[in-house]
Amino acid sequence: MTLFRAVAVAAAALAIAACGRTRAASDPPATDATAGAPAAASPSGTIVLDDAQLQSIRVESIAERDLPRSLTAAGKVQFDEDRVARILAPVAGQVVGVRVKVGDPVRKGQAVCAISSREAAAAVAEHTESHKDLDLAQKTLAMTEDLFGHQAASKIALQQAQNDYAKATSRVRRSHDELRVLGLDDEEAIAAFSGRLPIVSPIGGIVIERHVTDGQFVQTDSTPLMTIADLSTVWVLGDIFERDLRFVSVGATAQIATAAYPDERFTGRVDYVSAAIDPATRSAKVRLSVPNPARRLKPEMFASLTLRLADVEHVLTVPARAVFLQDGRAFVYTLVGRGRFVRRAVDLGADEGSDRRIVGGLRAGDRIVVDGALLLEEEEKKRAGDG
Repeated sequence: MTLFRAVAVAAAALAIAACGRTRAASDPPATDATAGAPAAASPSGTIVLDDAQLQSIRVESIAERDLPRSLTAAGKVQFDEDRVARILAPVAGQVVGVRVKVGDPVRKGQAVCAISSREAAAAVAEHTESHKDLDLAQKTLAMTEDLFGHQAASKIALQQAQNDYAKATSRVRRSHDELRVLGLDDEEAIAAFSGRLPIVSPIGGIVIERHVTDGQFVQTDSTPLMTIADLSTVWVLGDIFERDLRFVSVGATAQIATAAYPDERFTGRVDYVSAAIDPATRSAKVRLSVPNPARRLKPEMFASLTLRLADVEHVLTVPARAVFLQDGRAFVYTLVGRGRFVRRAVDLGADEGSDRRIVGGLRAGDRIVVDGALLLEEEEKKRAGDG
């Protein structure tokens, strides 16, 4: 009897175990609850939200779209050399009356300093004397012509008077040219000359360099007294690899980004492509003319150029607000199940207005969080703290 009872107990235990396995296999799998916490623990890295939290989350599927193909290159902001004036000393002398300093705005024709010069004083004196000689030669010629007409003067005397008049005229013209080089190109300025030659700016702009001070003696060499630059337009020079030159042509437009203004884009147009290749880098220079009315672009700034090409390409884009940066990497949150999200690293391409181009980390059809990423980030931090 004891043996029979032991066998019955063992049979009953096996039946109960089999029943348990059958029920576990037939029960539906545990899923994220739509109203509350999940029925099972979340995999590592998964963030789970309840229904109340999900009200603050908006998810969108991403898809490919056609965009103009672009080419990115590194570059640097430079002065527009057509808008830079390097003011040289037209005569040797002593600098006096310096009126501007670096950073000051100047108008075209504004006096920036003066030079006290014996050479300039001699040129003005020569001009005055030449006019007196011309006046005398003109009167002498008129008188000689009258005498010759009345047979009271010889032909040689007439020719001499004509020759003197021609020489006097040439001397006046030469003195005018000399004063014009010095900036004294009208009789009013010449009459007002007091030994100090005014130096004026040939363009409007900003004083970016000044190499003189009051009392300094200067020579007529290649050292500028000061440099004026009009920064309303600047050049951006970029390096295009040899293999990409076929895509670039004069007139193409480009977007310029700088580290100084990461959220701002400047638009430029290609106006020159180098005719030669740098043998060391196998690249050619491309130059863009970029309007800069607010003077925000500064020469020597590093820049990134994105040139728009004629053909199109299929790309993935996501709203900029869906992307967040951490430790120099870009991330988005993707939906992996009802109320379940994971962080995913992505590789970004060029900006597309309010969107960001995705070049790695996502595929078409992935569902990402476009509103509420901050909430998920906070939940992720709580999870890490609890762990």
